[in-house]
Amino acid sequence: MSDLQDLGYGRQFADFYDRLFPPGDLTAKWLAALHPGDGTPTLELGVGTGRVALPLAGLVGEVVGVDSSPEMLDVLRAELARAPRPVTSVRGDIRDYRSERGDHAHGLVLCVCGTLSMLLDPEEQRRVLETCAAALAPGGAVVVETHNPAFVEEMHEGRVRDTYFVPCGPDAGLQTYSLLNTELRMWQLSHIWHEGGGTRLAHEVSRLTGPEEIDAYAARAGLRLEARYGDWHGTPFTGGEPMTVGVYRAARDQ
Repeated sequence: MSDLQDLGYGRQFADFYDRLFPPGDLTAKWLAALHPGDGTPTLELGVGTGRVALPLAGLVGEVVGVDSSPEMLDVLRAELARAPRPVTSVRGDIRDYRSERGDHAHGLVLCVCGTLSMLLDPEEQRRVLETCAAALAPGGAVVVETHNPAFVEEMHEGRVRDTYFVPCGPDAGLQTYSLLNTELRMWQLSHIWHEGGGTRLAHEVSRLTGPEEIDAYAARAGLRLEARYGDWHGTPFTGGEPMTVGVYRAARDQ
């Protein structure tokens, strides 16, 4: 695994990631309804600290979580040691991961919380959808959640740079410096995490990837769009929501 590419996201965020994003119980409940319920495992690409995989495992059974960050996986494994659940953590590359079970073995495949956008090359993003398609069992679903570019552009209101602060409890918060390049479709975020009088610095870059691009990647991989939502309540996507959630099925299942 020494040659596995890691973007360094976990090194920067692992210590406070779960303070930024609450447990994914609502997401897990919504996802569980898409699982075919046939005992097949779920595959999460970009499992991180397991904020979705852990509650999901309690609803659908085995979840295999793949991530390139040893730091994020360390957090996940520590939680599994504290409270065991049927989650298997795998350090791997979401662009070309192939399960030891072989192709078409997972009833539910997910890539959520903007993970796809962290890959800045469209070709690498396309490969992730191929990974999803190769893993998907008959009757299963692929779910991809990522940033909505239209919302990000509207948030900037025509400005190239912006700054905002998000409180995360009585003694913590995230201060963010945002740089948007609409021509290159790149969104750079530099963060200062404030907690208990101390600070941590973190940086991330995302490629703004529109729903139509993801649909095109999916189609090339043999997937068809079933529905698109604007949140984890199942609200239909109208174009103005912060995130977009696409549900895909194998075209062969038609």
